[in-house]
Amino acid sequence: MDFPIPEAPASLLRRLNDAGYEAFLVGGCVRDLLRGETPQDWDICTSARPEQTRACFAGERVIETGLKHGTVTVLVEGQPFEITTYRVDGTYSDGRRPDRVDFVSDLTQDLARRDFTMNAMALGLDGALRDPFGGAEDIRRKLIRCVGEPERRFREDGLRLMRCLRFAADLGYAVEEETGAALLRCREMLRNVAAERIQAELRKLLMGAGCVEVLRRWPELFWEFWPELKALKGMPQNSPYHCWDGWEHTLHALSAAPPDLAVRLAVLLHDVGKPPCRSTDEAGVDHFYGHESVGAELADGMLRRLKFDNATRERVVTLVARHCLWFPPEERNIRRWLGRLGAETFFQLLEVKRCDGRGQPEEVSLPRRGELDALEAKARAILAQGECLTLKGLAVKGSDALAAGIPKGPAVGEALHALLEQVLDGSLPNDREVLLEKLAERAGR
Repeated sequence: MDFPIPEAPASLLRRLNDAGYEAFLVGGCVRDLLRGETPQDWDICTSARPEQTRACFAGERVIETGLKHGTVTVLVEGQPFEITTYRVDGTYSDGRRPDRVDFVSDLTQDLARRDFTMNAMALGLDGALRDPFGGAEDIRRKLIRCVGEPERRFREDGLRLMRCLRFAADLGYAVEEETGAALLRCREMLRNVAAERIQAELRKLLMGAGCVEVLRRWPELFWEFWPELKALKGMPQNSPYHCWDGWEHTLHALSAAPPDLAVRLAVLLHDVGKPPCRSTDEAGVDHFYGHESVGAELADGMLRRLKFDNATRERVVTLVARHCLWFPPEERNIRRWLGRLGAETFFQLLEVKRCDGRGQPEEVSLPRRGELDALEAKARAILAQGECLTLKGLAVKGSDALAAGIPKGPAVGEALHALLEQVLDGSLPNDREVLLEKLAERAGR
């Protein structure tokens, strides 16, 4: 099989080889080549010691990224390439990074320390694949398998648990039986992993086509950092509107979500407020009054815990808080909510509501799908017409309010918001002359 290596990484391999050292592409880029994908990063391993690597690239821009761990980064036309000396790792006392590394001269020893067989392959300029642990066959079988003893691999570095789940979700691969069993035995290792690292893997995992099956198969791992999800599993929903427990409802809803991170996060968290809000009436029917508000507060804390950026966190919290919102079909109401939420959030909320419906019985959700489709069509028509939805689109500004005699200060904003409300409900046109007249009336002129 031919694996074409682009000129930039090939030139680095060639330079190391010409200096008398072994050098290979390694890890994810080799995995991607075997899968027929274009690698995003090109990592290189070499028999050269870090100081020898640095000497090989004298005259080039070299960043001494991790000399302690044998890594030198070389920039080629602005693109970084990490070049790491063959090494074996010492003990991992913190469950995250090796306490020390020892440089070696044997490629197989270096590959043996890696996480999964599909990431433990190397490719040189000769085009021959070095694959001592059967990674190519596991890729053919679409299987994720640890190199060596799975529990040892996971206890060395807790992030590997999230990487395993992320690969399963993203690639759609199965997890080998022993590797899967070790995931559960080692799940507490996630407590050693920085929140930012978990967040980065979780983002990729949730965007994967197989994320629902991963969540269904290994919920216990997600409970390690988001224990709020645990109460959904097995939580009854004795109601005409539901046919699954809280967790299965969530997973069925998530299976309908588009590849939009905010929407997928919101769907995953939309009912997290239900367990503390659950009550059962005399007829045995469950109710979850106020769960959207409680859920929004919980979601906010969960996203903060994993250090999500403010924009993503605020968007998801808004979607969770509003996921039960009923939109009256009149255009004035649609205009008002487009203005309050903004177009992007409005349409994301419709998606969350669609997904929520997918987690309900067909006879309940089917009529609602038609209603949501009609709402979306009306909203897009309103946007296409360029109608005023916010103060920015209002035909008068603060300076007009002052010129009309409105006192400087909060009164200006109050006057403009009052006009906007009337424009949104259709009782006033967004016409400058009409609005100026209304400002004058408000000012008592």
